[in-house]
Amino acid sequence: MGIELTLLHGVYLLFILIIIGVMIMRRDTSLVCVIGVFLLGLIATSSLSIAVSGIFNSFIYAIKELLGTILVISVIVAMSRVLIRLGINEVMISPFAKFIRTPALAYWTIGILMMVISWFFWPSPAVALLGAVLLPVALRVGLPALGAAMAMNLFGHGIALSGDYIIQGAPKLTADAAGIPVGDVMAASVPLVIVMGVVTTVLAYWILRKDMQKGTLQVSEEELQFTNEAEGDQLLSDRSKKLLAVLIPILFLIDVTVMFTLNLQGGDATALIGGTVIFILMLISMLGYQDKGLEKITAFLIEGFQFGFKVFGPVIPIAAFFYMGDAGFIAVFGENLPEGSQGIVNDLGYALANNVPVHEAVATFTLTGVGAITGLDGSGFSGISLAGSIAGLFAVAIGKGIATLTALGQIAAIWVGGGTLVPWALIPAAAICNVDPFELARRNMIPVIVGLLVTTVVAMFLL
Repeated sequence: MGIELTLLHGVYLLFILIIIGVMIMRRDTSLVCVIGVFLLGLIATSSLSIAVSGIFNSFIYAIKELLGTILVISVIVAMSRVLIRLGINEVMISPFAKFIRTPALAYWTIGILMMVISWFFWPSPAVALLGAVLLPVALRVGLPALGAAMAMNLFGHGIALSGDYIIQGAPKLTADAAGIPVGDVMAASVPLVIVMGVVTTVLAYWILRKDMQKGTLQVSEEELQFTNEAEGDQLLSDRSKKLLAVLIPILFLIDVTVMFTLNLQGGDATALIGGTVIFILMLISMLGYQDKGLEKITAFLIEGFQFGFKVFGPVIPIAAFFYMGDAGFIAVFGENLPEGSQGIVNDLGYALANNVPVHEAVATFTLTGVGAITGLDGSGFSGISLAGSIAGLFAVAIGKGIATLTALGQIAAIWVGGGTLVPWALIPAAAICNVDPFELARRNMIPVIVGLLVTTVVAMFLL
């Protein structure tokens, strides 16, 4: 049984709806989230000073919760910068170029490599590592730049990022919001990520191949001349580059082995990857830049931190608000919830279970819709806390399926906002392939929408 809902619950629910509305209008949600935290504090404590202080404290709480994810992304980007500058990335990827002999092999090779690299580096750095080397090869065998960009998007920003099984940034956000272990979300997401990935990539290739056969999409002379090969710092010998290109994957394979052996997940797995990345960054910087190595380490770390906080800046205010629905409220405003409350989101879930008949179909399609809507801001990450919270609410109402619903909301949010549908989120792949991001979004639209529908139906049967 739940408790009687109060004004506090009504304001929280109202601001969820307002945030969704603002996202639909493709506007920033920071102001709305800050006002929401302020009003929740004011209603709960009846103190203007505590409510104002609560805004800042909610940001501190959100940053503390997100800090591990922000840091690991930052150091991974820093490491990718030094790999690119010293030309090691080209050596790491170039052996795979010999297998690309047809447009089909180019599409699937680029896609699968993008997925694997994105698990470790995340998609944006992976695009930089992969695109400059494999794009010219793909163009020479007849795969249009748009096809290469689609492969990078769907496999990297779609499959890899929506599961995020190595870094575990996405499942940690949704799991925290839903109040369940990270491992539960990851396990539940596996069949859904597989279904979504297979449907979207196969359908996208089928449409692409059809257009190529019709002659409506072909490699142009302008594309063949485009290689996007930047000049790097030629400071390492070819032998050194080859040794490092072999050593780096070995170190990451050791990490994966340790993770499975010791059953490391969440923060522990992230810390292992992060520590390895920092070690690689320092080793390569010292070997490559020698006397200037100490300064270069700091310079690359600064670049990484700038990227990390730029990406996660919009996430902090919205996470601060949604953490108020659970443990974050007590951490910021103390024990000022109504008597008998189990957290604002849990209370709403109990109320929904007691007053509204909710079917599995309603729950699954609602989570997909919420995830997709929250992804419209082009982040993918800013809305997955909402998806986790609503998954918890619906799971209480139907009495099961919290992990599956949470994973479904995460997948929908990241596929839409993480870089496959929203044009301004497609810039990394579009830039490296020299294609129009809006055209890339249009090409991705049918495969992604069909994939979301099929995945939602599958999730319904998995509840």
